[in-house]
Amino acid sequence: MTFAGVDFAQPWALLLLPLAVLPLLRRRRDTLAFPTLDWLPADRAGRIAGFAGRALAVLAIAATVLALAGPGTPETTVMRTGRGAEIMILMDRSRSMDAKMKPSDWRTIDPHSLLYQVDSRGEPKSAVARDLLSAFVGRRPDDRFSLMFFSAGPMHVVPFTQHDEVVQAGIRAGGMGRGLSDTNVGRALTGAIDSFEQRAYTGSRIILLVTDGGAHLDEPTRKHIREGLKAHRIALHWLYLRTLNAPELGAEESAPPPAADGDSPEAIETRNAYYAQESVPEVSLHRFFQSLPVTYRLYQADNPDDLAKAVAEVGRQQNFPLDYDERIPRQDHSRAVFAVAALCCALLLVHRSLLLRSWL
Repeated sequence: MTFAGVDFAQPWALLLLPLAVLPLLRRRRDTLAFPTLDWLPADRAGRIAGFAGRALAVLAIAATVLALAGPGTPETTVMRTGRGAEIMILMDRSRSMDAKMKPSDWRTIDPHSLLYQVDSRGEPKSAVARDLLSAFVGRRPDDRFSLMFFSAGPMHVVPFTQHDEVVQAGIRAGGMGRGLSDTNVGRALTGAIDSFEQRAYTGSRIILLVTDGGAHLDEPTRKHIREGLKAHRIALHWLYLRTLNAPELGAEESAPPPAADGDSPEAIETRNAYYAQESVPEVSLHRFFQSLPVTYRLYQADNPDDLAKAVAEVGRQQNFPLDYDERIPRQDHSRAVFAVAALCCALLLVHRSLLLRSWL
């Protein structure tokens, strides 16, 4: 029930409002057994005191009834404008993310002892990523974030929201338990793209893929990803957490020319080496991303310092005007009305004590 911009959670309680007129009714003890009082002087102070007492009693009863009805401001949606983006964080939660990253000084370590140093000094990739993403979310109050984990399939954790405490809780929840052994990047990406369905385009959009592995995508999945990113105007950023001995992904690279008669042995070797790398899942996925008709950026991180720089670079890239609808939840005003009723009751006690003193 809504009235004049105020709704009531328990409108049936309003049926008790007529009780507020009880203090206005004349009581038997108020009747004096005298034929006339004309010879008495006018008692203005007494009349004012009596009126004030009745008014306080009426207000106390009415406020109590209104508070029982649960008054509040209905839920509303407000259009706001900020600077930022709609960012879908798509984070790998597979078992490989529990492996450790290289220490920051890994380039100075003897290669023969590097594996031991990683196991003894490295930090889990998932923990490092969660800490940095948590700080990233905290630094961008105007962005709208959504969070999705994936392993064998996508797990939608937080829908798009500007309330970063919800996103922070979702990121922390990613540290519970151990990940699964399977990783399906294709299903995760299609699930992330589909989350933009039925959403009005209000500004820059990003899918921030955080994973340490790649994938060989079939043609229907590639088509879904390619067409979905283009239709919804979504940029793709890949935070590649490179594991020890994993392939290093370069920047933009062009495919060698097709085979032709009279090619030199060097050209043939280069072409064969290029196509041989397609068997590596990370390389295959990276080259597919490079062919997309949308903005794609790769951020390769070998250690926590690299990952921190990559996350900071993502923040610098996305700072555009963004319109968004903010849902304002219902505001309950019962406590304030109960406070008014309690104040009226306290004033009635004071009023009654003053009257008793005057009579004595």
